[in-house]
Amino acid sequence: MEKRVYFRSRTLPYLLLAPQVAVTLVFFFWPAAQALWQSMLEQDVFGMGAEFVWFDNFKTLLDSQEYRQSFHVTAIFSVLVAFFGLAISLLLAVLANRVIRAASTYKTLLIWPYAVAPAVAAVLWVFMFSPGMGILAVGLQRLGIGWNPLLNGQDALTLVIIAAVWKQVSYNFLFFLAGLQAIPRSLIEAAAIDGASPSRRFWNIVFPLLSPTTFFLLVINVIYAFFDTFAIVDAATQGGPGRDTSILVYKVYRDGFLGLDLGSSAAQSVILMGIVIALTVVQFRYIDRKVNY
Repeated sequence: MEKRVYFRSRTLPYLLLAPQVAVTLVFFFWPAAQALWQSMLEQDVFGMGAEFVWFDNFKTLLDSQEYRQSFHVTAIFSVLVAFFGLAISLLLAVLANRVIRAASTYKTLLIWPYAVAPAVAAVLWVFMFSPGMGILAVGLQRLGIGWNPLLNGQDALTLVIIAAVWKQVSYNFLFFLAGLQAIPRSLIEAAAIDGASPSRRFWNIVFPLLSPTTFFLLVINVIYAFFDTFAIVDAATQGGPGRDTSILVYKVYRDGFLGLDLGSSAAQSVILMGIVIALTVVQFRYIDRKVNY
């Protein structure tokens, strides 16, 4: 028998939903509407006046070479952060799921980085890759590899990607480990009895059963790369050298809070929001079809 909940009062369900609806309206829809309205205004730096300019802010952005470069940097950054974040955490989860000594200690150490603030994680990796005194930078120089994120844009982008991936691996690891532990051992043991190799058991049985978790983490990691890496970029490189690590979310901050170009900053935030919504819709529309629930 299917259990259903019946409310005697018609107003009770609406009262239970009211707090969440209010939070969503106040902290999500209202700021989004304000950003959309402000993106069509041209304001002076002192906020004394504003002129309605329709879509001129968007046209100026799309014609800007600097903004197109930020698109290019963000695309590379988000793809690499999502890919390596998922790949490394899945590998660590598979290793942790095996029966080994001190497994609980191993799992705890992998979870710890998630408790570190993004700015602290960035500063940590900056120190380790600092030219001349960072232990990893010195090691690279001894191997004959030139490394200087202060002057080389590729080195700076690599540094930011490493810090962002390291910060997100713990989050992905928790979900992958939970997904692995939820897979019935009988399926894997039956495949082993049939003579399937460990790699074949993983790709034909384990990984397809992990597809709901992988799909969820893919969406979360894309959003993380677009939005939650702001503090890492700000603490590590501040968008430099030049504009080589200025991803879209950091450019919104730099133009709005530092450059005081509020109309352009609001237009950038609207475009960024539209990109993330479009990517999420595409993921649910096409990638979700391949997920085995």
